[in-house]
Amino acid sequence: MGTQFKYVAFGLALVILSVITYSFHYLIFQDSHHIFIYLLGDIAFVPIEVLLVSMIIHHFLNEMDKRNKMEKLNMIIGSFFSEVGTKLLALISNADPELDSVRKYIIIKNDLPDKEFVNIIKYLKNYDYNIDIKKVDLDDLRIFMTDKRNFLVLLLENPTMLEHEVFTELLRAVFHLAEELEFRDDFSSLPDTDINHLSVDIRRVYSLLAIEWVLYMKYMKSNYPYLFSLSMRTNPFDKDASPIVD
Repeated sequence: MGTQFKYVAFGLALVILSVITYSFHYLIFQDSHHIFIYLLGDIAFVPIEVLLVSMIIHHFLNEMDKRNKMEKLNMIIGSFFSEVGTKLLALISNADPELDSVRKYIIIKNDLPDKEFVNIIKYLKNYDYNIDIKKVDLDDLRIFMTDKRNFLVLLLENPTMLEHEVFTELLRAVFHLAEELEFRDDFSSLPDTDINHLSVDIRRVYSLLAIEWVLYMKYMKSNYPYLFSLSMRTNPFDKDASPIVD
């Protein structure tokens, strides 16, 4: 209420100031005809001014704000992959019996055209994401994800996440998997039904993580080539990847 009153008071003050200025003009020049000519011209320009301010300039400012938010969001996504995503993707993808067929799509080269990323994403969206859970060291996976639990909570609490529904879904899936693993003490004695349940959770994370990783690689390739270079030298899908520059 106080803020609205301030705006109303400020608006009235501007109107009064305008009246005083026109009155002062009339006292000096005694020419009401001249005043009303320019007043009518100013009023006629108001719709154009509204168009410029409310539509064009406002749209431009919104686009700038949107770009700034996306930049912050991609910084958060980068932190996620540095802390959790890249290693998690490597741990899960190594249990994929069809990984060799995927690698030819996922090993991205520096000269890959941007349009090819569309084909990669299309391929990954139709991929089956089978895993052999026997090849997943569930104890190591639990230790790793439990250690990153607080980091994941901080990401989920970040209001910027609301700007990216797909990445938020990925975070929820990763956090859910971390909770499922944390609640189990001995993986060797689990029944097949529970193993299948964990397998579904891991596959869900795998599918979301792989697609989001490629989207982030596309962003870095276009905006931060030096970060993209390191990501390709530590590509979780590349069995020959090395951070060493040959």
